[in-house]
Amino acid sequence: MGYSIAEKAQLLPPITLQEMSGIKLMNRTDTKFVATAEQLHSFLLAVQGKYFIQDINGKRIASYHTTYFDTEDYQMYNMHHCGRTTREKIRIRTYMDSNDTFFEIKNKNNHGRTKKKRIAIQGHDTIHQEHDSVIPFMAKHAWYEIEEITPVIENWFNRITLVNFAKTERLTIDFNLKFHHLKSEGRDQLDKVAIIELKRDGNVPSPALDILRDLRIKRSGFSKYCIGSALTNKNLKRNNFKERLRMINKIENKL
Repeated sequence: MGYSIAEKAQLLPPITLQEMSGIKLMNRTDTKFVATAEQLHSFLLAVQGKYFIQDINGKRIASYHTTYFDTEDYQMYNMHHCGRTTREKIRIRTYMDSNDTFFEIKNKNNHGRTKKKRIAIQGHDTIHQEHDSVIPFMAKHAWYEIEEITPVIENWFNRITLVNFAKTERLTIDFNLKFHHLKSEGRDQLDKVAIIELKRDGNVPSPALDILRDLRIKRSGFSKYCIGSALTNKNLKRNNFKERLRMINKIENKL
């Protein structure tokens, strides 16, 4: 996917982080779509003339490393698996190109809105050395205390970020996903799957929706935490994710 995607990323007009500063969308609705590699190529061509691409010092494809936390009995995973609309994710995310690292709490309510809160920390493995900042942050925003959670899975991926010309929405495109489960030691990677996520404040018009429909890129829930966990830890419940896992395996030609 890499080189050809990088070529197509150069065809879009750039937007800087400073120009994007007013499009944080920390309280938003998220809609996810699962695309094949071929569909992603077509999508990047089709959005020309409608979207900017985030450009940081000439770099248009960013690299991420994320570690997700959960309780010993996987409460957060199981809430998602059983279909709870109100749920929480806790993670550390490092932007590998700048080495900026954040401790993040994401809460989703039963109206489909996602609120994300985060604080900067010194490094990816420093959560327990930063009690003075992390503990009050969790007390204010999380359902759990720091002693109740433990790191369970890490992932790496590449991301392209698009902004529509009206600057009312962001699109993130994640690909080259790799997973490592810290409890089971299982590993997996998705080389032919791309996750397109539309992030907007409410239901503002989106030029991407028509493009996605024309390319037959279907809306599909996809949690990198849950799907990565289901792929790498066979002891977890996975019945409610089987349809998505079959779709992914079909795209990856693993069936």
